Amino acid sequence: MKDWIQAVATVDLVSVIVLLILGFSLLQGVRRGAAGSAEHLVFFIMDVIWMVAALLLAGRAASFLSSPVQGWLVQRNIELPQGEIGGLTQLWYTLITGIRDFSMLRFGILFMISYFVIRLLLNQLIPWLMSLIFSPKRSREPGRDAGSKFSSRIVGALLGGLHGLGRGLMLMAVLFIYVSLIPSGPLVADISSSPLYKKASAELMERAAGQVLAKQGPVLAQAVEAEFKRVLQRKYEIIDYDVPNQIREAALHITRDIDKEEDKARALYEWIGSRIAYDWDKANNYEQRGVWKEQTPQETFDTRKGVCIDVARLYSMMARSSGLEVRVVTGLGADGRGGWGPHAWNEVLLSEQNKWIPLDATWQSSGDWFNTPDFHETHIADV
Repeated sequence: MKDWIQAVATVDLVSVIVLLILGFSLLQGVRRGAAGSAEHLVFFIMDVIWMVAALLLAGRAASFLSSPVQGWLVQRNIELPQGEIGGLTQLWYTLITGIRDFSMLRFGILFMISYFVIRLLLNQLIPWLMSLIFSPKRSREPGRDAGSKFSSRIVGALLGGLHGLGRGLMLMAVLFIYVSLIPSGPLVADISSSPLYKKASAELMERAAGQVLAKQGPVLAQAVEAEFKRVLQRKYEIIDYDVPNQIREAALHITRDIDKEEDKARALYEWIGSRIAYDWDKANNYEQRGVWKEQTPQETFDTRKGVCIDVARLYSMMARSSGLEVRVVTGLGADGRGGWGPHAWNEVLLSEQNKWIPLDATWQSSGDWFNTPDFHETHIADV
């Protein structure tokens, strides 16, 4: 509870919005409780009950629908269209392939849809139930005392608080989906760096999606963390699908006289590793302040600087332009002081040998990290 209070108390965009929601809900509860009308108070009680029931039923529905929805999408054989794709098309394919491949994102979206459908249906019952509890004549009589004004206000405030918590939970689900689907969108950096958002994502989503993720292993927190990273990797795959002409031309120029896949991969590794400087300001800003600056491969190419994920994304884009099958790998990298930290690198498929080889262009200036025998002693990929 102390951690939650500290997270809410931290002044940032998400905590301010949540506090405004809670404040509005409390005032709404006090106002309805102070109305002095038994009908108003009962209506508010039923509304809170409906909200709680809708949340619980939505969680059940999302767990039940998760596997059938995944199976249906797998049968569709969804593939990205060839050529340049616009922003809306990127968003659509990120959404549809994310729902298909990632259980956390799939659960969150199904949960949201289920909640609004169930809530809509339950809300249709309120007028009918109210008509049974209160006669038409009595319901039109103003000022009927529902008890003392003070106690009625206290009850209303408690109900308003519950209502605010439910609204806050829905806000976190909406923010999680927004950040997952639009990594470069407005305010994404502010949302992602919020202590309250981080705690809600790690704990609330973990508990809510527990049944869906339970099959992934006994340590649920690790499954949730891995899921977030897989969603992040898919976003980059969709965003980086279309290669800018300048990057494509540079990649083709570097590999123009090279035939073997391994030699092409090494040539790109040497070129990127010797030209892209590590952006220590960006890294320190994230580590010390929690502020993340999203950048595209084009920005990395133009500015000639970036952190490991930026270098890995640029390498992936240039390798694909040269006809190589490549992927971005996220995980942990040795820090040279006996510790480990978040890291990203690449793997390239050598079709002639039918195997993937690892390489780390970010570390190129510190030694040879192209398919070295000890590579996996310093790099641990996410499972």
